[in-house]
Amino acid sequence: MAVMEASLPRRLVSTPVAGPLAALLLACLFFGLNTGQFFTGPNFSLIIQQVMVVGTLAIGQTLIILTAGIDLACGAVMAFGGIVMTKLAVDSGLPPLLAVAAGLAVCAGFGLVNGLLVTRISLPPFIVTLGMLNVAFALTHIYSAEQTVTDLPALLTFLGQTFQVGQTNVTYGSLLTILLFLLFAYLLGSTAWGRHVYALGNNPEVARLSGIRTSRLLVGVYTLAGLVYGVAALLLVSRTGVGDPQAGQTDNLDSITAVVLGGTSLFGGRGLVLGTLVGALIVGVFRNGLQLMGVASIYQTLITGVLVILAVAVDQLSRRRTR
Repeated sequence: MAVMEASLPRRLVSTPVAGPLAALLLACLFFGLNTGQFFTGPNFSLIIQQVMVVGTLAIGQTLIILTAGIDLACGAVMAFGGIVMTKLAVDSGLPPLLAVAAGLAVCAGFGLVNGLLVTRISLPPFIVTLGMLNVAFALTHIYSAEQTVTDLPALLTFLGQTFQVGQTNVTYGSLLTILLFLLFAYLLGSTAWGRHVYALGNNPEVARLSGIRTSRLLVGVYTLAGLVYGVAALLLVSRTGVGDPQAGQTDNLDSITAVVLGGTSLFGGRGLVLGTLVGALIVGVFRNGLQLMGVASIYQTLITGVLVILAVAVDQLSRRRTR
């Protein structure tokens, strides 16, 4: 019993989330000591609202990176899904629920096409999603005619509404994002499907020889990631109250940043989706804290870039040690 208790802290420290979580706590401590507004309920609620869209995108990005892939198109796909939802609901008069379903289906369709191109034609994920980034971006601007969609029905903005926890207003979208992280943490950590995803990322050939249908699994991962991007589109629409064709242009990079800062390896097969949540919060805390300190936004971008490079460097060093 004593041996087990002694080994528990060691196991916690050795998890991929330990480093990012320590960085998050240190960042919170630093900004809390330097700004009077940081440790308040409304400010924490604001941070979660600011990261919920990118955090949800990063869930899908995590799935793909765990398979040793990458998705450069997620932000553009999300923007197109948002335009589809809002245009169908406002301009075409489609019932809001069906409009949302159509937007989710379109985003999942992009993921399906990505997965088929990667598996059936053996194209690199980087090239496939780079091309799909341009396709989704162009379709968004063509379909929207460069116009922002306004006067949305209540169902499309419901997730932007709030409920009270003590004296703090929390959006339903923030709650949905947290529930999604918990759901995918369970799927990846406690199901055969999750174990297969990790196996595929570690060594696709060994996974195939062990009986895993790797091609079908990979297509499923890309399709599921696309569906998650559709949920992010709904969260974005509910938060902004409009369908914006200019949305999501840098969110692909922000989602990759969250995944990397959360300790997931860009080489696949290692990482936790809860680490991605921590990574998204790190970005949100730094941007919020620096803004409270009056630091210009360009320096926020600079610091985020440095953090990403450090995270990848740590991942590379840890891989060398385990070889």
